[in-house]
Amino acid sequence: MEIFGVPLQAMMSQLLLGLVNGSFYAMLSLGLAVIFGLLNVINFSHGAMYMMGAFLAWMGMSYYNINYWVMLIVAPLLVGALGILIEKTMLRWLYKLDHLYGLLLTFGITLITEGVFRSFYGVSGQPYQVPELLAGATDLGFMILPNYRAWVVVASLAICLATWYVIEKTKLGSYLRAGTENPKLVEAFGINVPLMVTLTYGFGVALAGFAGVLAAPIIQVSPLMGSDLIIVVFAVVVIGGMGSIMGSILTGLGLGVIEGLTRVYYPEGSATVVFVVMVIVLLLRPAGLFGKEK
Repeated sequence: MEIFGVPLQAMMSQLLLGLVNGSFYAMLSLGLAVIFGLLNVINFSHGAMYMMGAFLAWMGMSYYNINYWVMLIVAPLLVGALGILIEKTMLRWLYKLDHLYGLLLTFGITLITEGVFRSFYGVSGQPYQVPELLAGATDLGFMILPNYRAWVVVASLAICLATWYVIEKTKLGSYLRAGTENPKLVEAFGINVPLMVTLTYGFGVALAGFAGVLAAPIIQVSPLMGSDLIIVVFAVVVIGGMGSIMGSILTGLGLGVIEGLTRVYYPEGSATVVFVVMVIVLLLRPAGLFGKEK
């Protein structure tokens, strides 16, 4: 069976690949949206935190024989702890300044982090095995579904939707939003706003660390893996609308699928289709698809 001249199995394989990439786009852009929407910081170090999550998983397996499932919890916690340290010692002094200062600081953190890992491990990728429980594939009849890739999509969607629910539908989320808009009023109710802001930044970068652990068995763990992805993720955030939680999730998944379809029909354009979409969206709706016009 063919769809527009392309065999069904080839089409579904590319769509799955696009959905997996879209899951990473969604999770990374979600972390960026949380940090920008609640803290008003453009976090360019997000790609470095993604890379660090993958490297921590690889180091846990290679040096200490710690399995994937443990590192899926431990690595994001360690990355989040580093994020908290960065926020408390550096970022919190820049909140009242122009966005450019936060961007330059986090860009510098990215260069330092990548440089440290590159000096120890070089630029060649490190292999990370798929966990035994998720090895192999399932024959669906119309395509072969790799079990691990299916797990990546399910885990990413679960984390993204849970984050959206907490921020948009719970009392904690309302405190977070109110704390960024009027911190003095929220503090009057006995809420520790600086601590809340610190934990929010830590959670945002922990999402990047979690995505890095998920990515480790799929791609080579490399010091440059974050910088290769962060530009696309920023484009996703801009298309979805800066600070929009649901916009980041839906746009990330949608652009991953569009990228997969582009690989089928016009492979040469797959590397640039996200930026073409970004240009079109910015021309028609500068605030993004889900952003609020000022």
